[in-house]
Amino acid sequence: MTKIFAYAIRKDEEPFLNEWKEAHKDVEVDYTDQLLTPETAKLAKGADGVVVYQQLDYTAETLQALADAGVTKMSLRNVGVDNIDMDKAKELGFEITNVPVYSPNAIAEHAAIQAARVLRQDKVTDMKMAKRDLRWAPNIGREVRDQVVGVVGTGHIGQVFMQIMEGFGAKVIAFDIFHNPELEKKGYYVDSLDELYKKADVISLHVPDVPANVHMINDDSIKEMKDGVVIVNVSRGPLVDTDAAIRGLDSGKVFGFVMDTYEGEVGVFNKDWQGKEFPDARLADLIDRPNVLVTPHTAFYTTHAVRNMVVKAFDNNYAMVEGKEPETPVKLG
Repeated sequence: MTKIFAYAIRKDEEPFLNEWKEAHKDVEVDYTDQLLTPETAKLAKGADGVVVYQQLDYTAETLQALADAGVTKMSLRNVGVDNIDMDKAKELGFEITNVPVYSPNAIAEHAAIQAARVLRQDKVTDMKMAKRDLRWAPNIGREVRDQVVGVVGTGHIGQVFMQIMEGFGAKVIAFDIFHNPELEKKGYYVDSLDELYKKADVISLHVPDVPANVHMINDDSIKEMKDGVVIVNVSRGPLVDTDAAIRGLDSGKVFGFVMDTYEGEVGVFNKDWQGKEFPDARLADLIDRPNVLVTPHTAFYTTHAVRNMVVKAFDNNYAMVEGKEPETPVKLG
């Protein structure tokens, strides 16, 4: 019987895993809540393939340990593959899949909602309400329709975000090194990032964490931006130089910051720090700021998205195990 082993299965994923199992009674499925590491790789021994999701790197040591357990077919339940040692994966003959589109709406909606909340200074109002201070001033809001919204990256998520912002009545401009023909026909694209930075009141990032994009938001780029800019990052933490963003907030150049991803999030996000010493003073400062909305990498976290991540990853893995072409294979270089 075909066997698939899954790592880091959360409680919220179990119903969808069981749904998949029920529909594939010819497959034995086992799982753990532990991440895939060189030590836990042995849990997959005897399996034909593994389904994984984690923020830790898939290092050469981890991949070797998995191969030593007899498994080289690996399906990610997420999009990003930048944390895989591709050279080692290729050397060991791995076949890898991901889930590049599980719910663009989940992430785009989160970005739009949080951006609107920053513009309306909702966090300030919430803090005042909690103290029973019901005065309006001085926290007057800005309407979304009065903003120029700059979208960096016009893939699936970026396009949904653009539609939502236009639904509010905002003027949308975009930059991407790869132009979507339909968007180009409609005149959304500006010629450079610098032009977008200079024109946009709200800047939302929807690009991958590749070397060219690391710290694309930095001291120099913030200087190019309009006074009172709102920066939105629901993509990858390393896109933003956090210290530069803090300097922008301190100076007033940056009106607000939406941060669902953080360059120091591994080991901090998705943990309960109540009653414990918080390990990151910089992050604590950002969480406490009235014009910063921090969420712990939860933009994707909806029932719709989680179901798709689980089901599509298992479908991919089963296809590979059966010698068929998976829907979304990952090129190993």
